[in-house]
Amino acid sequence: MTEPQTRTQTVMATIRARIAGRMLGAGDRLPSIRRLATAMGVSPATVVEAYDRLVAEGVIRAVPKSGFFVARRGEAPMALIRIAPARQPEIDPFWVSRQALDAQEDTDKPGCGWLAPDLMPQDALRRALRDTLRAGGGMLTDYGSTLGSLPLRRHLALRFAEEGLPVDIDQIMLTGSGTQAIDLVCRFLLRPGDTVLVDDPCYFNFQALLTAHRARIVSVPYTASGPDLAAFEQVLAGERPRLYITNSAVHNPTGAALSPGVAHRMLALATAAGMTIVEDDIFADFETHPSPRLAVLDGLHDVIRIGSFSKTLSAAARCGYIAARREWVTALVDLQVATSFGGPSPIASAVAAHVLTSGTYRKHMDDLRRRLARMRGEMGARLSTIGVEPWLMPRGGFSLWCRLPQGVDSTPLARRCLDRGVVIAPGNVFSPTQTAAGFMRVNVTHMTDRAFEVLRQTLIA
Repeated sequence: MTEPQTRTQTVMATIRARIAGRMLGAGDRLPSIRRLATAMGVSPATVVEAYDRLVAEGVIRAVPKSGFFVARRGEAPMALIRIAPARQPEIDPFWVSRQALDAQEDTDKPGCGWLAPDLMPQDALRRALRDTLRAGGGMLTDYGSTLGSLPLRRHLALRFAEEGLPVDIDQIMLTGSGTQAIDLVCRFLLRPGDTVLVDDPCYFNFQALLTAHRARIVSVPYTASGPDLAAFEQVLAGERPRLYITNSAVHNPTGAALSPGVAHRMLALATAAGMTIVEDDIFADFETHPSPRLAVLDGLHDVIRIGSFSKTLSAAARCGYIAARREWVTALVDLQVATSFGGPSPIASAVAAHVLTSGTYRKHMDDLRRRLARMRGEMGARLSTIGVEPWLMPRGGFSLWCRLPQGVDSTPLARRCLDRGVVIAPGNVFSPTQTAAGFMRVNVTHMTDRAFEVLRQTLIA
C-alpha cells in the first residue's frame, strides 16, 4: 500500500509535473513562496522546504534576491544533502542552518547560535567602523594581506601569552571566519574518506562541513567533564581518525567544560595515536574562569587552535583566526590565497582590532558575562516550570542544553514550533548517532516571551 504524501512532497510533485508537462521550462521563474502557498493551501514554510529539497536535487536553482528558477539542462551541482546520511529536515544540519539564517524578522529564533543584537557592543562597533573608514591608503580598496592584520595578530599573540601559550605572530593567520578556519584545516589535512572524530553531541555545522569534505564521521559521547575517555581510547584504536574537532570552553551544545584530568589524558592518547586536534575556541571569552586549553597544554604541536569574534563582537564583520605550527601556517596561507586570494577583509579585521584593543571590549565582556549568567539562571528556572530541564548550568555562554519531558521527541516539536514562527534546535541535529531526541538547545537571549509560550503550548498539545 502506498504511503500518503506529505504536504512538502505534494508541492514537490506539483513542480515536477509542471516541468514534465512543459508548463515550466529551463530558466523559467517559479511562483513566489507566498503565491504558491496560497494557491496550494499550505504554509510558506512547507513551500520553502519543498523548494530547498528541489534545489538540493538539482531540479531548480535559487538566485539570491530574485527567486527560484527551473535548472537548465546540464546543471549538476554537488548536492551535499545526497552525500550526507538521510535525515528528516528538522534534524538536517543544512536545513536547520537555513531556517535560522533566512528567518523573517518576526520569527523568534531560540534555536540559533548567536547573541541577540542588543547584547552586542554596537556603539563600539560604530566608532571602530567610523575610524576605520577615515583611514587613508588602500583600506577601502585593497585585498587583505596573506596573514592578515598585524595589529590584530599582535593582540591575539598577547592574549595567548597571558594564557600560557607563547606564540610568534607568524604562527597566527587571520581568516574570513571561524568556519573558514576549520575549512582550511580540513583542506590541508584531509582527503576524501579520511575519518574525523567529533563529540556526540557536537556543533551541527562540524558535521555539515565534514560532509562537504567527504570525510567519514565517527563520534564519542560527551560528558560534563569532556569526552568519555574509555570510548575516546576505543575509537582511536579502532578507527584511527585523522582529526578530532572539539570545543574546550563552553562546549557547544552542552555548555560543559573540559576538566584538567580529562584534558591531559585525551591529549596523551591523541599524541600516541598521531591524531591532530582542532580546538575551536570561539566561546572562550564567555568563561569567567578559564577551563583547561588543549593548545596551551600541547604548545601547538599536535593541536591547532581556531576561533573568531562573531559570537562576542559581530557576525556581520566576520574575522577568524588559526594558530598552529609555523610550517603549517605557511601551507594554510597558500590554501587561503588559492581559495580566497588574500586574507580576510581589511575592514573587518581593522574593526575587530579597534574594538579589541580599545579597552571597550573588556568592559563589554565583563558586563555581558554578568548579564548572561543572570539570563541563564532565570531561563533555566522558567523552563523547568514546563518540564524542560537544563542538563547542567554552564559556566558561561548563552545556551542551555535541555532535557525535554519524558516521551517528547524534539524533532516533531521543532516542526510544530516552526509552523508557529519559532525556530528551535532539536537535539538530534547535534547528534551524529541520533541519540539526543529528548534534548534541545535553547539560546536564552532569543527565548522571548512569545517563543516560550509557543514552546509551552506545543509541549502540552
